[in-house]
Amino acid sequence: MGNMLSSYRGIIFLIGGITMGSIVGLLFPDIVKYVKPVGDIFLNLLFVSVVPLVFFAVANSIASLEQQSKFTKIILATGVTFLFFIMTAALYTVCLVYFFPSEPITDTSTLAPSTEKGEGNWGDRIVAFFSVGEFTQLFSRQNMLALLIFSFLTGMAIRKSGQKGEIFKQFVNSGYEVMKELLLVVMKGAPLGLGAYFAFQVATVGPQLFGIYAKPMAIYYVGGIIYFIVFFTMYAYMAYGREGVKRFWPNNILPSLTAVSTCSSFATMPVNLLAAKKIGVPDAVANVVIPIGSTLHKNGSSMSSIIKIYVAFLIIGENFFDPSNLVLALGITIFVSIVAGGIPNGGYIGEMLMISAYQLPQEAIPAVLIIGTLVDPLATVLNSTGDTVAAMLVSRLSKEKLRQE
Repeated sequence: MGNMLSSYRGIIFLIGGITMGSIVGLLFPDIVKYVKPVGDIFLNLLFVSVVPLVFFAVANSIASLEQQSKFTKIILATGVTFLFFIMTAALYTVCLVYFFPSEPITDTSTLAPSTEKGEGNWGDRIVAFFSVGEFTQLFSRQNMLALLIFSFLTGMAIRKSGQKGEIFKQFVNSGYEVMKELLLVVMKGAPLGLGAYFAFQVATVGPQLFGIYAKPMAIYYVGGIIYFIVFFTMYAYMAYGREGVKRFWPNNILPSLTAVSTCSSFATMPVNLLAAKKIGVPDAVANVVIPIGSTLHKNGSSMSSIIKIYVAFLIIGENFFDPSNLVLALGITIFVSIVAGGIPNGGYIGEMLMISAYQLPQEAIPAVLIIGTLVDPLATVLNSTGDTVAAMLVSRLSKEKLRQE
């Protein structure tokens, strides 16, 4: 019980901060202008922490990759399976918010998106989205994708440098550890900072704001539970028919309970490995798919990414279902679910990419941060237990047979 309370302490504090901010915004709207700077300071600290973390985390991950040539078939099947699961979860969530829409905020005059970078032809916009003209411009939250590409190339260069690049590799690894801890320190101020910003939003927008959070949250939890039961059953059936379904669910109970109680995919990984062994997944597959999946495969994050983007568009009064917005949302979702999954608090990096890509106003950021925290329990279940059923499908694609019980 104590471990569970410890795991949920951050969520409890955040809900407390949001509740206090809501009360202040409703009862004392005149003092909100004095509270909002607290939220601004928190967001600025978050920005300057996330940007260097992106560089160090991505470069370090690429530089630390080991050769896996003998697992080529398994790795290829793993990549295809992960992408299929993530895209299915994203498209499923798009359908949910389309058929069960929320009402947008009627007054969005204070939340208009930035249009500074929206001018020019598509060629110019693509160049600006993927690259920058000066090195110093890389380390800006407005140029997240360019920073990601540069970080990836830096990691590749470190690998190619071999022994000569060992010192720089150690520097990148050390920088990653330092910036990871810095972000954790900054996030301790989330209840106060987001509570202050929530007070501002409640005072500015009014009670209508609660409906914008409530319905998407309900969609996520109801839709997520349906996805968990229906789609995971379908995946197990695709892997090994009725036998796959029969083996998967009895052995998925303990991993599911572990995920709910810890809110940690990493803490659930050992239980997933044990479950895969009981299911009969070959060790050569399970020992590759599940550890990789704990960082690079996020069904729950895929669903929450779509929900966050949808809510951000509700807040600014823009059309989420515009084809160009949907395509970009799917691209961001793939990144958040695969690339950012290996970075602690990687969801915040995905949110910065979202803000940069859509040129959303700063006021939309607390909404996606709050939703990301509140959906964490179910998201962890979908993220972690999805690795076990993914290992089953990878076994089938690799032409491996389940061990006999």
